[in-house]
Formats: sequence, C-alpha cells, structure tokens
Amino acid sequence: MAAIITLTTDFGLTDAYVAEMKGVILSVNPEAKLVDICHAIRPQDISQAAFVLSTACKSFPRGTVHVVVVDPGVGSERRAIILRTPRADFVAPDNGVLSYVIQESSAAPVDGNSGCRQVGLEPGLQAVAITRSQFWRSPVSPTFHGRDIFAPVAARLSLGFPPADFGETVTSVRVLPLSHPYRAPDGALVGHIIHVDGFGNLITDIKDDDLPRTKEALTFSVGGRQIPGLSRTYAEGGGLLALIGGSGHLEISVKEGSASAFLGAGIGDEVRSETRCGH
Repeated sequence: MAAIITLTTDFGLTDAYVAEMKGVILSVNPEAKLVDICHAIRPQDISQAAFVLSTACKSFPRGTVHVVVVDPGVGSERRAIILRTPRADFVAPDNGVLSYVIQESSAAPVDGNSGCRQVGLEPGLQAVAITRSQFWRSPVSPTFHGRDIFAPVAARLSLGFPPADFGETVTSVRVLPLSHPYRAPDGALVGHIIHVDGFGNLITDIKDDDLPRTKEALTFSVGGRQIPGLSRTYAEGGGLLALIGGSGHLEISVKEGSASAFLGAGIGDEVRSETRCGH
C-alpha cells in the first residue's frame, strides 16, 4: 500500500508554495498519496492549525505521515521535529502546533494557565530533532523550511526510514496553553470557544463525555443568550443551537447562519452548561 502524507499549512491557494512541497515529496517518493487537510489556516495561527490537525488525523490509517507548516519562527532557532505516536508520524516545527496531538496521548491535561512551554513526552511518544542536513533539499531557504526540510524528511519517512535517522532523540516538546472546561461554584460547567469553523460555528473545549448522560434538561449560555436543550443536527430549530459536532465537541451554531457573527463571539469566550431547575 502506498504511504499517505497529509499537508496542513497557512499557505493559502493563490501561490505555488503547496505545489512546491508536493513536488519535492513526489521527487523522493513518487508513490506517495498526498492529501490536503487544510491550507486556509489563518496566517501564523498555530492554535487553529493544532486544532484542525487533531480533528482530521484520527480519520487516517495507521502509518500516515502528517506534515504541518504553520511556522512564524521559520529561519530562527526553533527546532524542527518528528513526533511518532502509536498511530502516525508528525513532521512540524516545535512551536506548539502538535499540542492537541500530544494532549490526546497524555494521561494528564496540558496546563492551560501557563504560556507555550516545554513538556516531557509520555510513554508511547517519541520525538527527534531534525538535524541531519543530508536529508534536506539543498540549498535550504531560510524562509521555506516546508519545502526544503519538512517535505523531503516526510517523503523519506513514508519510505520506511526510522525517525532516528534524521537527528537526535528529544524528550520534551513545546505545547500551547490549552484551555479546559471547569466546574464553577454554582455548579455550571464553564467551557471556552477554541475554534470558529468556516460556517461560523463556535466549537468549544467541552466534549460529549463532559456532559451528563441525560442531556434533555441542559441549558447553554453564550454571549448573553440562552439555548435550551441539545439539538441532534444543524437543521433543528430556527435560531441558536447547541449540539455535539463531528469532532465530539460541543458547538454553538445558528441554523443556516454564522453563530460567530450572530453573537459577536470568538475564541476564548465562555460557554456555560447548566441543568434546568426541577431536573
């Protein structure tokens, strides 16, 4: 079976950057299957890239190589790394873009109260700093490591090269301060908007498992508005809806509209979940 390599970048589609990366990969491994996850990440938005990658990578078969290039520190001293998990390899700058991937493989939550920081890797995760330049394209542009470092390394990983061939093992990587829902003194579950998708749906850090099994009596509040109950689909009701989306996260949406525009809400805003009185 041909290896799968995915690409996630903030390069957009109006320039040749993505095509150049694909050309380098195919020059090394012509049999690779290339899949675009997203190239419309907001410029330099590491948090958005981290979340989008984490929702998509679970759908790919074991052994997939995921390349992520959202890299405001390109050309600086920031490391380039390979992260190997039980399911996949990730080739990316060490700037926090793999935070959700690491979180989902960790027993303890990544602390949301501190800035971007180094954390030790849990058992089952391996990381290598990409330092062996014989595997890079030459010459290396200081502004285009996606093409000249990440792409050729990913292509060789897809051919079966072990991560250790590309550099020295590292025991910690950088992670972003991920938010987590918490229980307020009044008993409400308070979450936060962590992503606004292309439809304007507000995706929160509250997961289905965080909510009670019996959900009929729940009410949600965001931006000064209340939403009674949990809907099953985007087509229900005529206004604001709360539902569990395909990512398994609680979402706030507007039927045939943008919840973000309707509420004036965005990343970091709180969403409260409470049980209605009498239940």
